[in-house]
Amino acid sequence: MNRTFHIRYTSDIHGHFFPTDYATTEPKNIGLMRLMSEYPHDKNTLILDGGDSLQGSALTNFYERLSEDEKHLLFPDGFLHPVSAIMNMAGYQYVTLGNHDFNYGLKELNTYLQHLNAVCLCANIVDKAGKLPIQPYAIHTLENGLRIGLVGVCTHYVRVWEKPETLQQLQIRDAFETARDLYPEVRSQCDFTILLYHGGYECDLNTGVRLSNGSENQAYEMCTALDYDLVLTGHQHIAMPGQFIHDTYTVQPPFRAQGVCAIDVTPGTEGAAFTSTILPADHEPDPKAMAFLKPLEERIQHWLDFPAGHLESPLPYVPHLTAALHGSLVANFINTVQLALSGAQISTCALPNEYKGFSEHPTIRDIVSTYIYSNTLVVLEITGAGLKQYIERSSEYFDFDNGVINYSPEFMRPKVQHYNYDYFSGIDYVIDVSKPIGSRVLSIQYDGREIKPEETFSLCINSYRHSGAGEYSMLPDLPVLKDIQEDVADAIIEYILSHPEVHIDRHRYSTILPVT
Repeated sequence: MNRTFHIRYTSDIHGHFFPTDYATTEPKNIGLMRLMSEYPHDKNTLILDGGDSLQGSALTNFYERLSEDEKHLLFPDGFLHPVSAIMNMAGYQYVTLGNHDFNYGLKELNTYLQHLNAVCLCANIVDKAGKLPIQPYAIHTLENGLRIGLVGVCTHYVRVWEKPETLQQLQIRDAFETARDLYPEVRSQCDFTILLYHGGYECDLNTGVRLSNGSENQAYEMCTALDYDLVLTGHQHIAMPGQFIHDTYTVQPPFRAQGVCAIDVTPGTEGAAFTSTILPADHEPDPKAMAFLKPLEERIQHWLDFPAGHLESPLPYVPHLTAALHGSLVANFINTVQLALSGAQISTCALPNEYKGFSEHPTIRDIVSTYIYSNTLVVLEITGAGLKQYIERSSEYFDFDNGVINYSPEFMRPKVQHYNYDYFSGIDYVIDVSKPIGSRVLSIQYDGREIKPEETFSLCINSYRHSGAGEYSMLPDLPVLKDIQEDVADAIIEYILSHPEVHIDRHRYSTILPVT
């Protein structure tokens, strides 16, 4: 009997089902509907997903804003969570959870999982109440008789990033340790093992040189220290069609359903043979899925085109290095909103890896395509010394070599992290990137005077940065003055709507030396 079997694997769909990124109305080669029409549905094929399905697009952003009654009215013939419905139509059999799947809370996550036909495998994160339909592993027998053991784990950095009220309901173990401990039990029951891991590679795949500190990503160690036959990764949004690391084969698909990993596996007595590629999202969208979500999509497009207000000038996209060196009007504007809402003395924000910017007459589309995160705000008390430490960490974004300022490799590999460079408003500060890391901040002034190490300030930051994400370890333990449970994108919308003429803060708060 032919022992070959097939896999279709996606990860980090981030709510992208239609062929659009919602920044414009132009169709793109993107979205699960363009992939699913080509999925095989025979009994020797596994259709798998690596998590981060629920958050990250205008579709899921809008859906979460609806009341329960509005949600049910959109699907009068029998309510299904829209993400679950499309995943079901695509034939997914097993999924794991991504860190962003927790962003809307456990109630929404439970609704998604209860409506999902696929089995959710996530061994290292469980809810204490036992309500989420999650299991640690599964043994799947194919038509050709092969028994496939599948284990699911998610990066345990969920406990760093997620909201405290959600974390209180979860038990979270180290992903590597969990995968290691489960392996013997699973191996004894199957012919072939798959680790479905929402996490990425911490090392250069060719040299093995470690690229990042911490344990957010552990896939390289999993491939070298554990004995799984296949490790399916995600989280980093890096397309990697497949290669061996040690004796383990591993892949990573692109994000936003821009492609699907197609893997053929033939187990043998001396190991399995693999062929794999990434199939692009260039097929016609699945008509059944399009029809099912059409009522929701029509409401979203109407909402996105709603005029929000008027800015005194447009705030276009600027390349990240240019913005970091010379200041960002988009960042200034976000900080303006955060300062108005919080009443803090200082505000910080970051820019996404990809963002649209604002037109002079911004629409909701501009806003949700520029501030794409599901963040709330917190006001902290920080000393002058703590503020210097904060800016020092942000200044590590810059690399200085032979008189040229560029991005630090730390912020570009193994994944691009422009969102971990912060822009400050309310203080004037000078960074000299020719200085050693840790001693780059030359000056911090508040209200025209140099700040003192012992004096305190109120600082508004988003919930992601408050968690310490991005190696900002100086922030999580600071005293909390105010917790603002309002989505930042909502706050931006409300600010523009309530200000007939929005003034743009053009002040350049940072000075980056040496001037190039």
